[in-house]
Amino acid sequence: MQFSDTVNDLGMIIDSQLTLADHITAVSRACFYQLRQLRTIRKCLTPETTRTLVQTFIGSRLVYCNSLLVGISAQLLQRLQVIQNAAARFVTGARKYDHISPTLCELHWLPVRKRITFKLAVLVFICLHGLAPPYLAT
Repeated sequence: MQFSDTVNDLGMIIDSQLTLADHITAVSRACFYQLRQLRTIRKCLTPETTRTLVQTFIGSRLVYCNSLLVGISAQLLQRLQVIQNAAARFVTGARKYDHISPTLCELHWLPVRKRITFKLAVLVFICLHGLAPPYLAT
């Protein structure tokens, strides 16, 4: 009997070493695919529609289960940051070598590392203040 090195559970691909490298590879592949698809219709979209579509297709994949990403390597976080940077450049029309921090601020997007920390802090806050569902509060 052959055992698998990875398991797909609720959309998270978990490998035997718990590095989540396979998950990040899958997220990266899916996000860049969506950006390529959106590029074909970009001329037909308003800036607000473009932003909404990118947040829906790309942003939702970056934040899904991001509390599991706490403690992953800087190299893997950088791969997620590259996705977010590409999405921000797509939305704003920024060039490849433009500095990305002002673009992220303009869009009100936290960098990936800070976004993970923020989401985890919000989760802890709602648990501590009795606002979480019972399965998290106990």
